[in-house]
Amino acid sequence: MTEQAPQSRAAGVNVETLLEALPYIKQFHGQTVVIKYGGAAMREESLREAFATDVVLLKYVGMNPVVVHGGGPEISQYMDRLGLEVRFHEGLRVSDAETVEVARMVLVGKLNAEIVQRLNAHGQPAVGLSGEDGTLFRVSPVANADEVGFVGSIDRVDVDVLNHISADYIPVIASTASDREGQSYNVNADEAAGKVAAALGAHKAIFLTDVEGWLADADDADSLIARATVDEVDGRLASIDGGMRPKLTACVDAVRGGAQAAHIIDGRQPHSLLVELFTDAGIGTMITP
Repeated sequence: MTEQAPQSRAAGVNVETLLEALPYIKQFHGQTVVIKYGGAAMREESLREAFATDVVLLKYVGMNPVVVHGGGPEISQYMDRLGLEVRFHEGLRVSDAETVEVARMVLVGKLNAEIVQRLNAHGQPAVGLSGEDGTLFRVSPVANADEVGFVGSIDRVDVDVLNHISADYIPVIASTASDREGQSYNVNADEAAGKVAAALGAHKAIFLTDVEGWLADADDADSLIARATVDEVDGRLASIDGGMRPKLTACVDAVRGGAQAAHIIDGRQPHSLLVELFTDAGIGTMITP
């Protein structure tokens, strides 16, 4: 009686994984995927490395990844150091002029440069942008500006800027912008990713977060909603609080604007991006038209 060597069994499993991924690689070749990067995936070193590896792999297999990032925890840390009050309202950071200045410093001056550097080190050239570069974003104050201050809502995304860059590079976009008068605004990164995905007509918009996905009951980890339509999401938005609300709103913006699907996935899991894109099971919540 013969027994298969452990290496052979492992090779067989790896081949099965590659064969499972092949139809998806064919389907997504040449397609744009917008990735909202944030949460634990930005804070833990092993997850930062896994994310960079995943994004570079997407570029190598012929996809066009566009990264939009936030940096809420780091912004809050710097505000604490400076003695500034950290407040949120309906999932949005309350932003006075000092808060906007700190957010720009952290997002553009620190985090954006670090993400670009890491992607470059993994073998694909990346270019860092903010919403102010090339007037990529044009914004106006959000409807409840009297409650949240200098928080902007994106009115327009200049896709020409992104199309020129994404042909050869991985765009990495920090969620800051200004209006026509030059006033700077803090922009929610979820909204930015949704609007970018809509403007580009992305194949997918993927939001990395610190939960398994959209939970029917926020206190019950087993209540994951695996799939929903934009109308179903829209009908429940008013009853949703906290950080999930802007994410679901961004999913609706993305899909109604032209993206084929939007996904909310658990960024705490290494390589969750690849699992969602290239396996039959997938993970998280999928929002469809």
